[in-house]
Amino acid sequence: MLAVLGFATLGSFMLLVMRKYLSAFTAIMLTPIAAALIAGKGAKLGDMIMSGLDTVAPTAALLLFAVLYFGLMMEVKLFEPVCQAIVRASKGDPVRITVGTAVLALLVALDGDGTTSYMIICSAFLPIYRRLGMNPLIVATIAAMSLGTISGTTPWGGAATRGISVLHLNATDYFVHMIGPMALTSLAIIAVAYWLGLRERHKIDPEALAAYKLEIASGEAFEPVKPDWRMWFNAALTLLLMVLLILEVADLLVLFMVAFVIALLVNIRSIGDQQDLIKRQAANAVPVMILVLAAGVFTGIMTDSGMIKAMADAALAVVPDSMGNLIPLFTAVLALPLGFFMSNDGYWFGVVPVLAESAAHYGIDANQIARAGAIGQILHMMGPTSAPLWVLLGLVKAELGDFQKHALRWGIPVSLAYIAFAVITGAVTVT
Repeated sequence: MLAVLGFATLGSFMLLVMRKYLSAFTAIMLTPIAAALIAGKGAKLGDMIMSGLDTVAPTAALLLFAVLYFGLMMEVKLFEPVCQAIVRASKGDPVRITVGTAVLALLVALDGDGTTSYMIICSAFLPIYRRLGMNPLIVATIAAMSLGTISGTTPWGGAATRGISVLHLNATDYFVHMIGPMALTSLAIIAVAYWLGLRERHKIDPEALAAYKLEIASGEAFEPVKPDWRMWFNAALTLLLMVLLILEVADLLVLFMVAFVIALLVNIRSIGDQQDLIKRQAANAVPVMILVLAAGVFTGIMTDSGMIKAMADAALAVVPDSMGNLIPLFTAVLALPLGFFMSNDGYWFGVVPVLAESAAHYGIDANQIARAGAIGQILHMMGPTSAPLWVLLGLVKAELGDFQKHALRWGIPVSLAYIAFAVITGAVTVT
């Protein structure tokens, strides 16, 4: 009963959002609440919602200050020199621009933090896409796939860290076998970017593209940016922030709060101007926060009601005992839909241990379950419970349904290719 109700809830949410019957904010709250009432768990609804909110509240606060910080950096044109350098290197060619997007996205994703990665990528490339009339959803799609592949696989990324800790694994044993599949999937993402660039090249008016290339060659495409001491200070502060994030010197929320205050005092001295900046950036920050909190409601109800566990058990029951050796492959396939709809905490702490325990009965190492589970991170980055996704949508100014229609078209094939690469290289065995 709970499994059927859970699958129906997920399907209803997708239908309501992608057909635009409801906004993401209302659908992500109403569907699990309705499911909980149908399941007869209305009396525990408040506790389940608060449990979910407790999980995402720190993330919502983190996103608030991350949006404020990078919004300020964009206003003072910190990334403008980088953007101009990329445009000059691309020579205005859409193919080079999309491939450059993929390369930068894959490199930035090594940081492990989704919000930071999306901010940097969009700061560098969105102005270029808008200037040429290219589809900004390409930036979002490439960024999400790159983050899911790199940050979702590496041991210092949030997803794999959960799997390594909950299954008590050695990080080296887990990661060494994933380097090959991760590298091959990165090449697949670059290939997708190349294909998307070719499509955009044919869509753009040739005369407009030729004119823009001449502007780039002559230097007329840019407003000259003269670095002053504030720009150098902002660059140093941002670099220091990235280093401290990677070294985990302090909680991410603390680092972004302190960095924002310092940047605000250095760049905007007037109290009135500071308040105006916060009001302007609130237009981006507030929608992100409320959607993250709504995603917490979704996660809390789906997890605490038992629907998630029931769905995993039902899916696992499909595998006959004679095919127990295929559990790692089945886990990788199951990770795609579950990763899409579930929070990382609910998935890695609730579902993956159940799968690992079942696999152990067939003598399958828990490392394989962790590797298989990480493959679902590409689709997780496109799902409603991925907190950084809401920042990405705010940056590209896109609706969740429009993004998912575009992103899933490429994210699903790349995820399936990731599974194939993992099987071919032996990271996930099917013997």
